[in-house]
Amino acid sequence: MRITSPCQFETKRGKTNRDAMPRRVMLQGAGPGDKVPAHLTSVPVSLIGTDTDCSDKTVKGKVVRKGPLVSLASHSFILKAVIQEEDSSQSASINVVLIGELAEEFSRAVNQGDVVVVSGFSVGRSPTVHKDGLHPFNLLLSGDTACVYVSPPPPPAPDDPSTSMANQRSSALPAQVSRMTEAPKYSRLGDLKAGSVVNVYGVVVFFKQPFMSRGTDLCSTLKITDQSDQKIACTVFSKKLEDHPQIFGVGDIVRLHNVKVTDFKNSVTLMNTFRFSVLAFDGAEGDPLEPRTSSRSFHLDQEDRRTVEELRTWAASQGLLLPTTPLCAAQPKDYFDLTCQLLAKAPMDTTCTLLRVWDGTRCAHTQLKVIVEPSVVDGPTSFSAARERLIADVLVYDNHVESARQLKPGDFLRIYNLRAIPMSSKAPPPASCRSEEGGRDHLGFHLHGGTAFSRGIRVLPENSPAVRELKRVMEAVPQEDGDDFSEMNDSLLLEVWSTPPQSPEAEAMEVSTGVCVSERSCAHDVGPLSLSEVKRLHPGGVHHVRVQLRSYEPVRLHQALKLYCSKCSSIWYTPRPPGLRQDVPDDELVASLFSEASKDPEPCCPPPWALSGQVLVPGESVASPGRSLSVLLSTDFLCEDTKRELIFLAGATLEETCQLAAGYQHVVPVRSSGGHMTLLDLSAPFLLRGRKRSYGCKRCSEAAVREPAFVEGAERIDEKLIAEALGVEPLQFVLLMKMKLQDATGVLDVFLWRGAESFFGVAAEDVAANQEAQDGIRQLMAFLCPAGGSTAQRPWMDLCLTAYQGEDDEGRPQTCYQIHHSTVTRPASTHSNPA
Repeated sequence: MRITSPCQFETKRGKTNRDAMPRRVMLQGAGPGDKVPAHLTSVPVSLIGTDTDCSDKTVKGKVVRKGPLVSLASHSFILKAVIQEEDSSQSASINVVLIGELAEEFSRAVNQGDVVVVSGFSVGRSPTVHKDGLHPFNLLLSGDTACVYVSPPPPPAPDDPSTSMANQRSSALPAQVSRMTEAPKYSRLGDLKAGSVVNVYGVVVFFKQPFMSRGTDLCSTLKITDQSDQKIACTVFSKKLEDHPQIFGVGDIVRLHNVKVTDFKNSVTLMNTFRFSVLAFDGAEGDPLEPRTSSRSFHLDQEDRRTVEELRTWAASQGLLLPTTPLCAAQPKDYFDLTCQLLAKAPMDTTCTLLRVWDGTRCAHTQLKVIVEPSVVDGPTSFSAARERLIADVLVYDNHVESARQLKPGDFLRIYNLRAIPMSSKAPPPASCRSEEGGRDHLGFHLHGGTAFSRGIRVLPENSPAVRELKRVMEAVPQEDGDDFSEMNDSLLLEVWSTPPQSPEAEAMEVSTGVCVSERSCAHDVGPLSLSEVKRLHPGGVHHVRVQLRSYEPVRLHQALKLYCSKCSSIWYTPRPPGLRQDVPDDELVASLFSEASKDPEPCCPPPWALSGQVLVPGESVASPGRSLSVLLSTDFLCEDTKRELIFLAGATLEETCQLAAGYQHVVPVRSSGGHMTLLDLSAPFLLRGRKRSYGCKRCSEAAVREPAFVEGAERIDEKLIAEALGVEPLQFVLLMKMKLQDATGVLDVFLWRGAESFFGVAAEDVAANQEAQDGIRQLMAFLCPAGGSTAQRPWMDLCLTAYQGEDDEGRPQTCYQIHHSTVTRPASTHSNPA
């Protein structure tokens, strides 16, 4: 059963000589002695049991599933695979568990789709028989007597266009040799050149399930992106469904080999060519790195794994992963993706099929319950009252009917672009179905015909992370019919749904029925939309959404305070290009400007309309005890009414100016330039009013010190009058933040700017001058987006969004969103008086 001729193979411990260690995974036909010994007899899978005599017996089957190699203690390994008899009319399948060096060799040398013959096995009971529905016993292979013979794949037909001489030559080589070829090179999507044939990685941002083209091939389309931020379309034509990318959702990662770069309508497009192959991976961080493919052989090394992990991290930071929506979060008029299990199905007519599905949660709305004849139902015809409350009836139409015919009860599905349709009792459902709850409004779930917006149905494998998560939710539901959980709080199930196993601190997208902490003040007559619906609409509209705050920028809230010029419509912000843009200047910068001006050697000559004098610095200034400062006062404001006081202050530091501003209504800092009075650089405030400071726009101002024009009858002078006299265009304090909102259908980046004062309930000017107002905003943001808190801890907000056309940093058009007419109800701990 073992080969005695020398043969080297690669292991994790380096190259090992065949004489030093026996090879127990052998490719039939690769050398003499690699064939199954003639004295061994084959046993059908159906006859396997604990009483089976395993000596000199073999089991033959096709590898239909190959699990990952798992490292155990003491440097050992374990691997689980499923083989299926090809010659059996029942196609019986059985689990094969390999342990030790044999598992390591099997992982390296055997591919999914290979035909293997196993010998030297023992039989044990399968602990997963109730979950996977396979054979009640396992084949266990370990020790020196266990052996696996691998049959080479049959040569392709001569007329098969995918046949290549290289493939034919490699099929005659041991699997170990084919893995040691040179690793392929990959191109970034931003570096593609028309006419070249390339290999690429990318994150899926759009896809369509395979559909019949106008010819004889199936066609699938997808759009991918990577860190170069280029979105590239890709089209795959193939007669075989298994040759198409196995995309489960937006955010998945694909590896495409041998795709041709073409220029179609001035856009770069990829198309499959000769020797095309594709791998797909789940896009969520932390998910197992198991490729989805029907390829018999593929190269996947450490560099590939690193690339996939980098794309996962980048996609998460860009918010590219779109979660599916559980039934309990479905809202009327929503389009959403649903991960569920099929319980039963029934044909309604030639263009409609009923699917009865559940996901472990209960829809919050009264549902359409469709009545069909029990004789046409495939699957259970009735369920307990408790289970019936969790079941949704989905009506599938047109081209999806054929896909529905292929489904089997028990399959795990992902239904894409499912629509929740509110159906009033005044507008009854179609004649092919009727509701059990007549006279009441109800919600129906329809999958319309066509392939727009990825619309379709896909069966998910049981080992996919989405199915494992779904099973975890379902296992939290009581199984006994006597358990009445009609009043079960769905938020408890959603905690299970949203908390990854063995990772309670990880944050995941959750849907909650919690209390909303905001209100809209607008009068728009529009219905609520999900974020996925908002993103599909064109700019120029107003939308109402219910969302949570996922993150926000800037994290340091004082950086959200900006200066805005209404004349040139510019927001002055950090970072500061030379000589133009600026954030609200901090005290260090302003103090340096005042200090420089106070050192002017020339005295300030007063203009004819002003009187000069001296003022004693009040307070207990350490820097200038008892120092007198030069002031100038307009003759028009020499009166007892302190509301009209206006002084021009020269030679003072920032500390001294602030002390005087506490006792004078308006203080204008000036300096001497050539013996004449001028304003300070406009990076410094041109006016101080108590604790408030006023700044001017450098672009729009023509600063000069002139006498303010006093208007008879005016009760007081104000900032506007002074700014006009000085030729200064005043800047307005505004709050500017970028927020990432989330709901069960996705995420959306929005701006909070013009509606910020309404949102926070405080003026931006008060925030600039009042520490209590700043603390109030900080506490409110901590309430909306608690640091380290789970999604369940974040409150929900009803917001009004305005969509408009803008540009990105490179001048390309993009749809932008702003929050308007929305006010957050402050929690008790955040109440403050900003006055």
